[in-house]
Amino acid sequence: MQRLRQFLARLRLDEAPQFVRKVVVGVIGTTVLLIGLALIVLPGPAVVVIPIGLGILASEFVWARRAIKRGRVLVKRARRAVKDKVAA
Repeated sequence: MQRLRQFLARLRLDEAPQFVRKVVVGVIGTTVLLIGLALIVLPGPAVVVIPIGLGILASEFVWARRAIKRGRVLVKRARRAVKDKVAA
């Protein structure tokens, strides 16, 4: 998140009106997210690219922050399920 803020500072989006900042972040984040979704069926690291796209979007949109939180919960549940299966 810190690197994203530094990148946006270099673009001087902090000085831009909020609407312009949301549009720029939305376009960049959505593009990265769509590339990640395409990588689910194409060869590539979709598991890495999708969270990056959501992280970009989360810098401006609350729904993306919620999606990241839900994803963390699901990953924790999956880890517990795998640990329980291995231990049993």
